[in-house]
Amino acid sequence: MKKHKIPLVSPAVGTQREVVALTFGKPAEKKVYLQSSLHADEIPAMLVSVMLQKRLHELESSGNIRGEITLVPVANPISLNQHLLGQFLGCFEMNTSRNFNRQFYPLRHLVPKIEPLLSNDKASNMLLIRSVLREGIDLEVPRTEFDSLQLTLLKLACDADIVLDLHCSLEADVHIYTNIAGWSQIEPLARYLGSTTQLLGNEFEGGTFDETIGSFWSELRNQCGISKAVPEGAVAATVELRGERDVSYAFAGNDADAIINYLTYQGVIEGEVKPLPPLPHSATLWASREEYHAPHSGIVVYLAKVGVLVDEGDPLFDIVDPLDERVTTVKSRTRGVFYMRRAIRFATAGAEIGRVTGRAAV
Repeated sequence: MKKHKIPLVSPAVGTQREVVALTFGKPAEKKVYLQSSLHADEIPAMLVSVMLQKRLHELESSGNIRGEITLVPVANPISLNQHLLGQFLGCFEMNTSRNFNRQFYPLRHLVPKIEPLLSNDKASNMLLIRSVLREGIDLEVPRTEFDSLQLTLLKLACDADIVLDLHCSLEADVHIYTNIAGWSQIEPLARYLGSTTQLLGNEFEGGTFDETIGSFWSELRNQCGISKAVPEGAVAATVELRGERDVSYAFAGNDADAIINYLTYQGVIEGEVKPLPPLPHSATLWASREEYHAPHSGIVVYLAKVGVLVDEGDPLFDIVDPLDERVTTVKSRTRGVFYMRRAIRFATAGAEIGRVTGRAAV
């Protein structure tokens, strides 16, 4: 295992943070990149990385890693220190309110530079594309610590074949976001993880990490069509490992095993390929999801559990006004999986409370 420490831009005198990347195996046909807790308060992902380190050390020692696996257990050292009155604030940079997982440098802007350089040989094209990606990222000069974090993570991942961004939600069951074109490659992971919800799209919420990588390859294929030998490129996904409070050795161990099983299935790890479990629910389009909001302020009482399949008209939650005993039941407008709900138990008027997948299957 090799440990690589990458310093970030120092935001103030006497302050210096770094990204630590652990690399297992050696350069080969496939490279895998995994990172945890880009939203630093999403701790279940970080614990999975701890479990993965143990397994990868053992696999490397026994010579069973066929490719190169880079793991970043702490993808956001900046936000680990963001605490306010005892509350851990890991999603947004406190100085600018920027979301750490939004508005990454758009790699697809490099497509016009790459297209005329491509030949009819996929292998040489892959080397060229990855070289231009790394050079393009290097040309971006970060002004802030935030910028340097995002560019560092992109550079670590831009030449990988499989990119997994490990997160968690507020209160949720395991669910996955990925590019439509990459779903066939990610589906085995969803099966091993027992993911109850698979949300597919080409554009999600403003330049997330996995979207930035997936959209580059989609744009390249769209621009070149069949005239150039465009390689398959990277498959990237955001994996939501349940909710923020679901921090346990049992969950983390099972999730780490599922990822190892997936990498074995993909041929990156040598070993017995485990049979694929059934997929709990089919993939649906992210754009067809339904969001549910509080019709007025009040106490939130959940009536449906996360990860369950609900029908149109099924109750999801009540909003209880403590002053006049008014109770409003919010019901599902569609058939789908109630895949995420807020951790709050008191809502302001109009607050988003939960989400249900739509009917648009893929």
